[in-house]
Formats: sequence, C-alpha cells, structure tokens
Amino acid sequence: MYLSPFPARPFSVKYDSITTDHRLRQYCRELSESESIAFDTEFVSEHTYRPVLCLVQVSAGGKLAVIDALAIDDMTPFWEVITAPGHETIVHAGRSEMEFCLQAVGRLPDRPFDVQVAAGLVGEEYPAAFSTLIGGLLGERPQKHETRTDWRRRPLSGRQIQYALDDARYLPAIRDALQAKLKELGRLAWMEEEMGAMKEEIGRALSADRWRRVSGNSKLDYRALAIVRELWRWREAEAQRRDGPVRHVLRDDLIIELARRRTAEVKRIRAVRGLERGDLRRRLDEIAACIRRALELPESDCPQPVRPERAGQLPVVGQFLFSALGSICRRAHLAPNLVGTPRDIRRLVSYRTGDRGEGRQPPKLARGWRQEFVGRLFDDLLAGRKSVRIGDPGSGYPLVFEPTDAERRQRR
Repeated sequence: MYLSPFPARPFSVKYDSITTDHRLRQYCRELSESESIAFDTEFVSEHTYRPVLCLVQVSAGGKLAVIDALAIDDMTPFWEVITAPGHETIVHAGRSEMEFCLQAVGRLPDRPFDVQVAAGLVGEEYPAAFSTLIGGLLGERPQKHETRTDWRRRPLSGRQIQYALDDARYLPAIRDALQAKLKELGRLAWMEEEMGAMKEEIGRALSADRWRRVSGNSKLDYRALAIVRELWRWREAEAQRRDGPVRHVLRDDLIIELARRRTAEVKRIRAVRGLERGDLRRRLDEIAACIRRALELPESDCPQPVRPERAGQLPVVGQFLFSALGSICRRAHLAPNLVGTPRDIRRLVSYRTGDRGEGRQPPKLARGWRQEFVGRLFDDLLAGRKSVRIGDPGSGYPLVFEPTDAERRQRR
C-alpha cells in the first residue's frame, strides 16, 4: 500500500499536497494562470541511469504545493505548464530542474530566473548556497537538517517537508530582492543574456555529442574517436537497460584504453586490465562489435578531433589579469567567479594573441556583457593602450587603469 509522504499532524506552513494524477491535472490548470512560478525538486541519482524524481515543491500566486512524484504516474502536465510561455520560472542553481523539463517534454522554460546567477550579478557570493541567499537577502535562517534525506522513503516527516518547502517558498522574495538590485545597477539585460546562455549550454550538454565528454579523448585521432563514440553509445544503452549509473558499466579510462589499442580481437580486449569483471567478461563480444564498427567506418563518417585551445599557456599574464579582474569586480559589485575564471582569462589572452582557430567561437570574455564590462579593458592592456598602477594600497580595489602616454598622444 502506498504511504503518503505528508505528515498526519498539523504543519506550521500551509501547503497543498498532490498525490494523484487527477489532482495534478487540476492543479496544473490552476498553475497555468500564474505569472510567476517558483519550484524546486528533490531527487536521488546515485543508483539509477537517470535521477529518480521524488518531490516537486512549488510556490506560485502566494500558495505552496508539494507534488509527490513517486505517487504520480504521469508528471507531464506539470512539465508542460513549466515550459509554456507567458510566465517567469524561478529556480536556484536550476540545472537539474531544467534537465527534468528537457527530458520530459523536450523544452526548457521560456523565461527562467536563476537566483544563484542573479546574486552573482549584483555582487553577492557566487555560487551561493540557498541558505546564504535567504540569510543575506531576507535576514531569515531556515533549518537545514535534511541534506542527506533519502527522498524515496515514505512517509516523510514534518521536518522533511518543512525543509523541502523552504527551497520553494523563499524563492519569490529572493527573486524580488535581486530583481530590484539588477534594475538599480542596470543589469537586467545581463541577467537575460545569462539565462539565454544557460539554456543553450544545457541543450548542448544533452545533445548527441555528449560522447565527447569522455575524459581523456582530447589527443585521440579520428579513428580512435570513432571507437570512443561507439563504446559510449553502447555504454549508454547498457546503463539504460540496467537502470544504473554509466560509471558502473564501463569507466572512461577503459574506453580510452580500448580506443588507443584499436583492436576488435576479443582475446586482446580481454587482456586490458579493468575488464576482468564478470559482467564485462560476458559482454566482450558486444564491446568487440562496437570497436569493429568503428574500425570499418569510412574516414568521412568518423568524428574529427577538436584542436585544444592554448588555455594553459601565458601563465604570468593570466595571473595578473585574474588579479585585476577581482579588483574590477569588487568595485562594480559583481562576483568575480561569475564574470570569469582563470581559464576564461587564459582563453581570452590566447584568442587575442593569435590562437583563434577556424570557426571557433570567441571566448566568454570577448562576448556580450562581459566584453563590455571587462573584455575591452583587457584588450587595451594587452595592446598597450592602457596601463595599470596602484592607487590606494589600503583600498579593496587599489588598481587604477589609465591610458598610456603613447595612447594619450595619439588621441590629441
């Protein structure tokens, strides 16, 4: 018999409990009228191919709801509402929530607002924990004692429901506080750009080219990459069949080793250290067939290597510019880690000093609001049009950037 997740005794926060498909459809009709929907999820991902969605907590129109996803046969009506145009969708560090949407209905929310990103754009800590934002922006301190809860277990306690609801009920107020700061600083367009980039990145991450994320493939040629791709596809299908994590099927390092050896002979495959597990031994013929398909592919059908960027070079210049970035961001009330990492800066330096690569997209600091904010300043420093000196050594942002003497003379 199914046990409701919701506590039997009265609970301090009023909420709507949704445990049937019929009630979910009713609720979604009500939810579709909302101008703003804030939601969060609780899931378990350690032991399955895809995360097991357990709870969805929603705050919309001043009302709270908890949807028991384990009791619902079809969550599609909810994801259809979340991804429909006409409302703003509020999340915190919402990549997982976005992926649930994409996998369920093939779409992402039309107007997402991630409060973690917004906080970085107004100078708060980035990436900030949700409890940090609640305390810093709202002055409240919610109880956070259920971070290791197994959300698959039923029934859940009132304390567990409180924890889950807090992740949704504070979202609208945090969004309003951050929206006001974004408007005051003139960064609403920056936020919109960040949300668009987030949606594009999530779409790419779940695309057909996910096999390129197999660790260690950057130095392989086209034939070895074809083997990696075939083995990755087999691993995905096998993990889905077992409903288990892909890492439990075939590790990345073993895929790379098999790609380097380029052999479809079962005897030689069996000799690879790490393939002695019984479940892998029973599937050596399947692994060999994958490799054979890759070896027999026409060269034109093989994936082409992606030339690595020179992001690891120019360390002194990169270190200096990253230090400068911290000073610039503190003065402008921006989180440096959101604007750019040391790797982002090295990519910019490489790009500006000739390593552009045919068809390669400009690096992050040479696009959009980041280019306006700091990219052009770094361009001027690299080109010798501006210099840097120390102003007030005791200041939180002591660096002063000004035109060089040669640049001043040229401007006259």
